[in-house]
Amino acid sequence: MYSEFATKRVEESFRRAGNIVVNQFDRRNEMFEVRKMQDGSVYTVNLAQRHYDCGHFQVEQLPCHHVLACCANQHLDWKVYVHDVYKMSEICNVYRGEFVLMGDPSTWDRYEGAKVIANWTLRRATKGRPKSTRYLNEMDSRDMHGPHRCTVCEREGHSRSRCPQCVGPSSAGGH
Repeated sequence: MYSEFATKRVEESFRRAGNIVVNQFDRRNEMFEVRKMQDGSVYTVNLAQRHYDCGHFQVEQLPCHHVLACCANQHLDWKVYVHDVYKMSEICNVYRGEFVLMGDPSTWDRYEGAKVIANWTLRRATKGRPKSTRYLNEMDSRDMHGPHRCTVCEREGHSRSRCPQCVGPSSAGGH
């Protein structure tokens, strides 16, 4: 009935729903309070408005373990909370239409539009570590943390990989 992705997510959520205690706020408006047994965290679930504190349902439009626990507790059908996009019937409808072949490229009309020229200076470097684009703030200042110290000998000016007290190939700069 549902895609493989949706089926796996719902099965995983059912496994996680076993550790949840459901307290009913308002049955008529389908408001519930759910509490996780492991850490005691509390979430509010509003099934009528499809609003959940955990945020899982809003992302994938699949019932999370909080919703499944509420459905099991109140004997509600959890399938109404699965978005139609995960139904196999909807997936089959996508491919029901006819695809138009592009034909032989030699028979295409000549393109007369604007020519796009790549700016090679904006190209990403293919090698090396990517450069950070994050703005630095006062936490990033070395002055606040003090000078860098070696974790082996506790002296300033070098790190553990360049420590003169270490013997072996790593101290010679090799990997």
